Amino acid sequence: MATSKNWTNEQAKLAFHLYCQLPFGKLHKGNPEIIRLAKIIGRTPSAVAMKLVNFASLDPAITSSGRKGLDGASNLDREIWEEFHADWERLAVECEMLRRSLDTAPLADEAEETLIPEDFTGETRLAVTEQRIKQNFFRRAVLSSYGGRCCMSGVSEPRLLIASHIVPWSKDKKNRLNPANGLCLSAIHDRAFDKGLISVAEDFRILISEVLLSSKDEFLKTTFSTLQGRQIALPERFRPDANFLLRHKTEVYVG
Repeated sequence: MATSKNWTNEQAKLAFHLYCQLPFGKLHKGNPEIIRLAKIIGRTPSAVAMKLVNFASLDPAITSSGRKGLDGASNLDREIWEEFHADWERLAVECEMLRRSLDTAPLADEAEETLIPEDFTGETRLAVTEQRIKQNFFRRAVLSSYGGRCCMSGVSEPRLLIASHIVPWSKDKKNRLNPANGLCLSAIHDRAFDKGLISVAEDFRILISEVLLSSKDEFLKTTFSTLQGRQIALPERFRPDANFLLRHKTEVYVG
């Protein structure tokens, strides 16, 4: 990709795509992923890191935390921010495919896609690839925003963490990949949330169903009853949308 003084639309999209997937504390020029992106788009790592920080200046969850010096966003940055928020699914796939077309060395998740059965048709193989791209983007965006910890229990083992949808995947196509529609939960909290046994109020307080509160199971009591009324650990970015939380509470939560 040719280098010029001004950022192109494609370069800015790729930068925002990466911004979504990195913890805020790793938006620096020494990050290997930033160095890699800088190389493929013909920018310096410092320039890419600055662009990611500029995107952070548009994130209400970050600016409301009182961080200083976040005011360098351009009109193009704002356009990319709005475009992604209007169509997360299309742009997540578009950006990943663009990145792959520019980067000749595959990442680990790309290498795994070579394991797709050979008897799949080209159309089916593409569908499987796109599905994995979407799942990987959402997981990385959500887990990085929560610092790789369950927002209810604090569990930090990656193999036990789930990027849980607040509004179920099947119920809202537009927001399937919206990180503000996600919570980082341990596997058991994810299962309870999915089944409506727990929920989160619009003020981010945890709600525990009477089913669990009245259970005689000591493990369930220990795991869930102490969470009642506590606030979840809020993410650095992409704070859960209150409308999504309300939908879960009214449509999924059993109370």
